[in-house]
Amino acid sequence: MTTMVARGIEIVSKSDILAVTFADESQVVGGDVKGYIRRWKIEDGQQQGLEMQGSNNVWSIVVSRDGRWIASGEKGGKVIIWNATTHEKVLEFREHDPNVRAVDISSDSTKIAVAGGGIIKIFSVTSGTRLLPPLPHNWAISLKFSPDGSRFATASPDSGLRIYSTYNGDILFDSGPTRSIDDQVGTPLAWSSDGRQLFVATKGKITSFNVSNLSYSEWSIHETQSLASIASSGRFIACSAGTSVSLWDCVSHKQIGSIMTHNANLNCIALSPTGGYLACGLKGGKITIHSLREVLPPEYFYRRLPLVQVRDEALESWIQDDPTNTELLLSAEITSASSPSHYVLANRALIRARLKHWTLAAEDVKESLRVQPSPIGYIAMAIVLLGQGDRDGALCTFDRAFHDCELHDIRLLLLLKSFLVFESGNQEEAIARVEYLTTRANRDDDDATYLYSQARTSRNVLGAMYMKQGNYARVIQLIERAKNLAPKQEQGHPLKTISMKIFGWNFSGQDVIAQQCLSETLYAEGRTREAVEILLNVIKTSDKEILGRKETVDWIADFTKKCATILEHVGDEAFRSVKHDDTITQYSTALSLCRLFIMQSRARAEKGLWEDALQDANEAVKVDPSYPWGHEAKYVALHGAKRYDAAIDAFKSMLHVIEESHNPAIKQLRKNYIYPSETIKAIDPIVRGILESCPLVVVDVTTGYLCDSTARTRVFKDSSTFKELVSSMTRELDNERIRQVVASFFGYVMLSHAWQGNEPLFQDVNAVKSVWNLPGTPQNEKLRNFCNETRRLGHNWAWSDTCCIDKATSSVLNQSVTSMYRWYADSAATLVYLADVAHPSKLGDLTRSHWMTRAWTLQELLVPQVVLFYDSEWKPYLGNTSRNHKESPEIMQELADSIKIPHGNIVAFPPDDLGVREKLRLASTRNATVKEDVAYSLIGIFKSDIRPQYGEGADALGHLLEEIVARSGEVTVLAWSGESSSYNSCLPASVSVYNQIPYNPPSLEGEEMETCITELRGKLAQQDALSIYNRISFLPAARFATRRLHLPCIVFSVRRLVMHDLLRGNEKLYRAKVSGLGKVEFTTADDLPLHKPQKLVFVHPWIRYIRGPSDGVAWGDDLESDTDSDSDLDLDSSGDAGWDEVAPPSSLRAASTPQINDYTRALQTIARLRQPFNALLLMQLPNGEYKRVAAENELVVSGLGTDITSKNIRAKVLEVL
Repeated sequence: MTTMVARGIEIVSKSDILAVTFADESQVVGGDVKGYIRRWKIEDGQQQGLEMQGSNNVWSIVVSRDGRWIASGEKGGKVIIWNATTHEKVLEFREHDPNVRAVDISSDSTKIAVAGGGIIKIFSVTSGTRLLPPLPHNWAISLKFSPDGSRFATASPDSGLRIYSTYNGDILFDSGPTRSIDDQVGTPLAWSSDGRQLFVATKGKITSFNVSNLSYSEWSIHETQSLASIASSGRFIACSAGTSVSLWDCVSHKQIGSIMTHNANLNCIALSPTGGYLACGLKGGKITIHSLREVLPPEYFYRRLPLVQVRDEALESWIQDDPTNTELLLSAEITSASSPSHYVLANRALIRARLKHWTLAAEDVKESLRVQPSPIGYIAMAIVLLGQGDRDGALCTFDRAFHDCELHDIRLLLLLKSFLVFESGNQEEAIARVEYLTTRANRDDDDATYLYSQARTSRNVLGAMYMKQGNYARVIQLIERAKNLAPKQEQGHPLKTISMKIFGWNFSGQDVIAQQCLSETLYAEGRTREAVEILLNVIKTSDKEILGRKETVDWIADFTKKCATILEHVGDEAFRSVKHDDTITQYSTALSLCRLFIMQSRARAEKGLWEDALQDANEAVKVDPSYPWGHEAKYVALHGAKRYDAAIDAFKSMLHVIEESHNPAIKQLRKNYIYPSETIKAIDPIVRGILESCPLVVVDVTTGYLCDSTARTRVFKDSSTFKELVSSMTRELDNERIRQVVASFFGYVMLSHAWQGNEPLFQDVNAVKSVWNLPGTPQNEKLRNFCNETRRLGHNWAWSDTCCIDKATSSVLNQSVTSMYRWYADSAATLVYLADVAHPSKLGDLTRSHWMTRAWTLQELLVPQVVLFYDSEWKPYLGNTSRNHKESPEIMQELADSIKIPHGNIVAFPPDDLGVREKLRLASTRNATVKEDVAYSLIGIFKSDIRPQYGEGADALGHLLEEIVARSGEVTVLAWSGESSSYNSCLPASVSVYNQIPYNPPSLEGEEMETCITELRGKLAQQDALSIYNRISFLPAARFATRRLHLPCIVFSVRRLVMHDLLRGNEKLYRAKVSGLGKVEFTTADDLPLHKPQKLVFVHPWIRYIRGPSDGVAWGDDLESDTDSDSDLDLDSSGDAGWDEVAPPSSLRAASTPQINDYTRALQTIARLRQPFNALLLMQLPNGEYKRVAAENELVVSGLGTDITSKNIRAKVLEVL
C-alpha cells in the first residue's frame, strides 16, 4: 500500500466546505457552513458567477444530470433549487425539520429526493409538486438515486439501509438496524454503474450489497478510526477517511492507485461525471482537486461494453449519433497515444464506415487486427467489406469473431450477425435467425436473467426488422410482448448500445414510431377513429423520455389537429343527416381529442415548452369550449410563459365555465378556487403596511423618477411581479408568500456618503423628471452610479438623502430625520461611497476616509444589516465581491480597530448593547455641516423622541442630552470638561468632549472594602451610619424640567476661596477649602466670588456608584432629616429654592432595630464616599438655583476625610440652570 501527499488544484473558500459536487468535467460546486454555495472553474480555481446565498449550513448539494439545476439541503429544514446558469433561486421547500441532511436528483433530472427529520420526500424539480406521500425512515441522513432513477437508497444510523421504488414508494429492501451507518457529514452511499450493487461506507470498511439476490460482501479500507465517505464513478470508488483518500475497483474490490493524504481532515468528496477528477472538501475552507487520470490506468476511464472499450466522451458523442465529432475525439486519442490500442482503432474504423469513408476505415481495421486480433476488429472488417460490396467476405469475416470471443459474448454475436445478414439483403433469413434466438431465450436457462433480457432485446430486433419491411402491426405486437418480459427496473441490454455503434440501428422509441406509422396509414384509409385510438394509446403507454422528444411532440400535435378537424366535420355531417349514433361516436372521439390536447399541453408545460403547451390548450378549448380543463391548461401555459394578464383572463374563463356548467359535479368544484379579485384584496393592505415603514420618496432605478408610496403602488400593480402573484393564487391565499413577494419588490437600497458641494436636490430631479436627465456633474454621476449599482444588485428602489427628501417642506424634513434610523435598519442594503478612496483600494483606506468623520454616517455604518463599501470608481472595497461586507472579517476588524468597539457590535447593532457614554464617545469624533445634525443623527441610536427643529442650533444637543437624562436618570453625560452649553450649564456645548475618558475611581472590593468598614465601625455609630445611608438611598433620579436639571447629589460647601495664579488666556488657578473634602485646587475661565465663597459648592452626582451593587433601602430607627442650617452657606430671602432636603417617608420613622447587614451596607456606601471622585463645581444664583462652573479639566477631588458625621454629609436635589 503506497501513500502520496496529495497534489492538485487548491480552491480557497471563505468557510468550511460541508458538501461538494461537480457541475461538469470542468467546474466544481461547494456549499459551506454559512449557507453560501459557490461554483469554481477547475482549471484556475476562479469563482464563476455570483455566490448563491442560503441561510445556514449546506449539508448536501447536487447538480442535475442535464446541468440545469443545483439543489441544496440546509440546516433549518430548507431545500433550495437554483438555476445552475444564473444562480437565481427557483424553488424553495421548507419541508423538513430540523436539518436536510441529503438531497439527490434523478438521472432524468425531473425528480428530487430529500432526507431530513426522519422523512423521505420526492418532488418534481420543475414544479415543486410532491410526487409520493412522505416515506418514514428514522434518522435517515443519506440517500442516492440508482443510475436509471427507478430506485433510491437511504441510510440511517438507527435503522440501517432501505431501497425504495421511485414509482410508488414501495420498500424493495430493508436491512434493519443491523446494517446501520455512522452519523456523519459526507455521503456513505454509492451505486455501481449498472445499478446492481449498492456500496455503503462505515468506519473502517465498505460493504457491497448485490440488490438482485440481496447477498453482500465487505472489505477493510485504509483507515479504521475515522468516519468514511464514498463516491463512485461506476468503475471505481473513492473513499475518504480522516485526512486521506483511497481508490477501489468496483468489481474486484481491490485497492487501486496510491492513498492520497492531505494536511487537514476531509468533510466530503466527489467524483466528476467521467471519474477524471476527485474533489476533496477539507476542514479550514479548502477544496483540493486531483486529476485521477494521472493516478489510475486508462482503462478506468473507458466505458465497459461487451466486445468493446471506449472513453465516455466518445461514447456519448457516438450514442447522440454525431459521427463527425466522434471521429474527431477518437482521432485525438489515437494521436496522443504512442501506441494506440486495437479498441480505439476498431472504433474509428466503425465510425468511418458509418461516414462511408471506406478506404480510411479499412486502414484502421487492418491496423487494429495487426496490433491484436479481436472480435470487434473482425466485426469492423465485416462492416467495411459489406460496405465495399463483398457480402460473402463480410459474413465469412464476421464468423472469425466467434473464435476469439468470451463464452458469454456468443449470444450477443449471434444477434449482431443477424443485423449483418439483414443489411446484406437476406431479410427473411435474418428474421428467421432472430425468431430462433427469441424462442431459445426462456426462464429454464441457467442464466435466466441474461436470457430474459435478451428475449426482450431479440423481440426489439425483430421489431426493427419488421419496421424496415413496413409491417407495423407486427412491430407493435412484438414490442408489447418485449415490454412484458422484464421489470421496469431492468437495465437495457448492451445490444442497444452496440447496435447503435456498429450498425447505426436505434431501438429507442421503436414502438412509438410503429404506432405513428400505423396511425398515419389508418388515417389515410379514412379510418380516423381507429387512428385516434392508436394515438391515445401512444400517449398513454409511452415513457416520458420518448414523449418529450421534439419529433414525437410535433407529430402528436399535428396528427391530433388533423384528426380533430376530420372528426368535427364528420360529426357535423352526421348531425345534419340525423344519424345520431354516428354523431355521438364522432363527437365522443373529438372529446377524447380535447382531453388529449389537455394531456399534451400539461406534458409540454411540465417541460417548460409554454408556447407549444398554449397551442395545445387553445386546440382543446376550440374542440370543446364548455370543458373547463381546457381553459385551465390555457391558464397554466400562459402563466408559465409569463403572460400573466392573459393567464388571469383564462383563469376567469375557467371559473365562468365551471359556474355555468350544467353538470352539478363540475359546478361543485367552484368552491375549490378563489377569484383574482380576492387575491388583490388580500395584497392591498399588505402593500400599504410595508410602504408605511419605507422611505417617503425613493428613486425608481429603471425610470429614474422620484416616487412616493402612491407612485410605487402604481408601479407595483403594473409589474409582472404583481400580476404573477395574482395569477399564481388560484386555490387559496398564501399571505406569507404575499408578504415575502411584496417586501422583496419594495426592498430599497440606501446611499451613505459624504456630501460634495452641489448635490442634486429634490427640486433638481423633479425639474428634469428623472435622475438620468440631470446634467453631467460629478455629484449627479455619483447618484446615477448608485442607481446603476442598486439595479445590478437586483433591487428596484434607491434612496439618497440628497434628492429623496423635500427639504423645503419642514414636516417632510422632520419626519425623514426621525425615521432615517429605521429606514437604514430595514433597507435591503446600504451602499457606502468613499469618494476619497482611490482604486485599487487597500486596507486602512476606509478608516482614513472623510466618510468616517461625518455625523450621519455613524448610524449608516452600524444600523443596516447589509453594507457594501465602494471606492471612488464604484469598485468594491479591497476587491471584496461578497454580498455583504459586514461578513468580511478583514473589513470589520479594520473598523473595530478604528472606532474601538467589538466588531460584533458593528455587524449587528442592538442599541441597548452599548451604554450611553459609549455611544456618545462614538459620536464625539464626528462632525456635521449643520449644527443640529450632530444631535439629530443620534436620534435613532438613542431611541430618542425629540422633534427636529432646524434653527435651534447647538440647543439641539441639549435637547437630546436632556431626554437621555430624563428617560434613564443616567448622569454620566455630566462627566465632561470644557465649555458649558447655553441650553443648560451642566451640559456641554459640543459632543466632542465625550471623546475624553472620564475619571473612574479604583475598585473598592474585597479586603480593601473590609478594611474600610472596620475602620468606620470604630468611628461612626450605627445610628449615624444608617441615617447617612437612608438619606442617600432616598435620593430620586435626576430629571429635567423646562431646561432645568434637578440633580440629586452629595453637597460639599466651599468655606474659603483664593485665586492662586493667572494662567494662559483667561484661565485662573483657584484654591478652595471645602467642607468634608479639605483643600481643592482647580482652574476655570470664570471669575468666581472670592468674597462670597459660600455661594460655591462641590457636588458628588454619581449616586448610583455610591449606592453600589445593592441599590436597596435600609430601614433605620433614626431617619431624621438634616436640620443643620450650615452657617457658612449664604441663602437669600428666597430660602431653600436651590435645593431640596431629602428624607425618607414618615411612615418609616418607627422602623424596628436594623439588622447587622443593614449597618454593613450603610458602611459600604460611606466607604465609597471616601474615594476620590470627579466633582462638579456649582455656583448659587440670586434666586437660589445653581449654575455649573465650567472647568478646563476634570475636578477630581479626594473623598471624605476621616472626620465623618451624619451632619456633614448632605444629600440634596439641586436645581441647575
